Formats: sequence, C-alpha cells, structure tokens
Amino acid sequence: MTATLDTPPLLHTPGLVDGHIHPDKTGWGGSWMSRRPARTLRDLIDNDRATQFSLERSVEERAYGLLSHALENGTLAMRAHVDVSTELGTANVEGVRAAAERLAPHLTVQIVAFPQFGLLTDPGALEVMAAALESGADLVGGIDPVGLEGDLPGHLDAVFGLADRTGRDLDIHLHDGGEQGLAQIREIAARTIAGGRQGRVTIGHAFALCDSSLPSLGETLDRVAEAGVWIATCALGPDPVPDIDLLEGRGVRLVAGSDGVRDSWSPFGTGSMVDRAHLLGYRTGAMTDAELERVFRLATTAGGEMLGLPEIAEWSGPESGTRLEFAAESVAQLVVDRPAPLRAIRGGVEIPVRLRGRTG
Repeated sequence: MTATLDTPPLLHTPGLVDGHIHPDKTGWGGSWMSRRPARTLRDLIDNDRATQFSLERSVEERAYGLLSHALENGTLAMRAHVDVSTELGTANVEGVRAAAERLAPHLTVQIVAFPQFGLLTDPGALEVMAAALESGADLVGGIDPVGLEGDLPGHLDAVFGLADRTGRDLDIHLHDGGEQGLAQIREIAARTIAGGRQGRVTIGHAFALCDSSLPSLGETLDRVAEAGVWIATCALGPDPVPDIDLLEGRGVRLVAGSDGVRDSWSPFGTGSMVDRAHLLGYRTGAMTDAELERVFRLATTAGGEMLGLPEIAEWSGPESGTRLEFAAESVAQLVVDRPAPLRAIRGGVEIPVRLRGRTG
C-alpha cells in the first residue's frame, strides 16, 4: 500500500526481547522513589537491600505493572533476574512468576534465580536457589565470583554444580573489569565447554570485554565465541558498552536488555526495548541504517535465539504469525523515533489492547 498523509507507512518487525531485566526491584507505577548516593557496586547492592524491605506494594503488583508496560511496547519475551537470598527466600521469584502468568501466553518470562546479596557469603543461599528452581525460576544465576564473593572456583563450583544437578542453564552477572574480569570470563567459558553447555550460558554486563586496551581481550573473545557464551549488554549511563564490530567479528553473540527499571539502582529506564536499542545505538555511535538495524536485531531476533523462541529468532517477515506493526518507514527510523507498536501479534493471535495496557 502506498503511504499518504492519511495512511502512514506500516512496518512489520519481529517481537522485541528483553535479554536482561530486574522486575522484582522496580517501583513502576508507584510513587517517586528517591535514591541514595552510591560510589561502588557494594553500595548499590546495600541500597537495594534496604529499599526492597521498605517497599509497601507486593512484588507481584510492581512486576505486573512493569511487565504489562513492556508488553504494551512490544516486548514479547524477557529474561528476568530475580533476587533470592536467605532473607528473601523464594518470595520474589513467586511474585514475578505470578505476574508473568497473568500475561501468558502473550509474554514469555524466563526467570533467573539471582543471588544478588551473595552466595558463598550468604550461607544457605544455594539451598534457597535450589528451592527457587522448584518455585518458578528457570535458570541458575551468579554474581561476580571474585569482586563480590572473593572465591572464583568456589562460586563457579556452586552455580555450575546446581545447574548440572537440575538440568538448567546459567546466566551470570559479571561487573568486574580489567584482566581480573577477563580471567573470570575465560574460566566461565572453559567450564561451559567442559560441561557441554555451549550456547546455554550467558554473562550479563561483562564490562571487561568493553576495554580494548586489555592485552588478553582477543584471547578472551575467542574463548567466549568457542563456548557459545551469550553476552547481555544494557547500555546503562556511564557503564562501558561493547565494541559491537569487534565482538561480532570474533564470533561473540550479543543481546540487549533493560537491566533495572525505576529501581534503587537508577531513576531511568522505560521497559521499552525500542528505547533500549536507541540507547545502545547512541552509546555505540550508530549512524548508518545498517548500524541502527543491528542494534534492533540485538533487541529482537538475537534475544529470541538466546531464549530459544524460534517464532522470534527465525522471524520470516510480515506474514509471520508473531510480529509487531509500527508506523515507521524503516527499522532505522523506528530505532531513532521510538514509537510504541500499533499492533502486537503472537502465534497468530492479536494481543488484546487491555493486556498491552494501552488506553487509546
């Protein structure tokens, strides 16, 4: 159909996928949350612990608000990192799973049992993680084996061991930079290969991979590619972003995610993966249509591949039974202008407006 002033061009795309989000922490839909200053990762985690125990609305209510908003903006699948600890137990996992079930089958939510407040440093947390896998979590998480836990082999023994016993995949937060961070990434890659887990392990953030000055970067990227380890990047504020040309040129697979949305860590975030693709493009200097299309791919088909969703990963075009429809001339314009989709269709069924949260 030829576009006129009355009939704007219609663009069909794959569904959006949020490869890394924390819906249990959000204050979405509530009153304004003031944040405490934080200079270190430990400060941020301590602030998060204090905030979580002060929130009055339930995890399910807050998560449902954010998940339904994400669905409104075209996210059809996400990987949600949800805190478990001896203090929290499995309550956050159960709350996010309950919220996700209210939006099924339109929104797919994979939950990672995430030991945000420590694993080895929180005796009993491993048992809580195992319980979370029976209470709605899908994957085993981990966090900075050296920088926060101080025991690389001990932490990886624990999380890989739990994954082996339960037959689950892994998704590990790794903020540590420098050669120390690269060494941890190489060890994760080595264990991935040794256990035959190629393609079933993800590292979130992986800031060390963003420093081109590190002598062992090339070797590390080759190990990551060989292991099929996914790297999830979120283009957050001052945090490092990867050189996408470099990583993809070495065979490393990338996905994009929101990370925290309106939580104690940051006042920013919208839950829209079009917004996140825009930010990733901005942070990485995307200019050409091809570069803008690439960041959109990291927020759509790449995420679908990581989550094992062929209807998104292998998207075949406008006639696909799972698709989004936007008023836009091209994907490049879509990434720049950041509209919400006009329609969202999953498995041949249009997602009702009321489930997508739209009012108009």
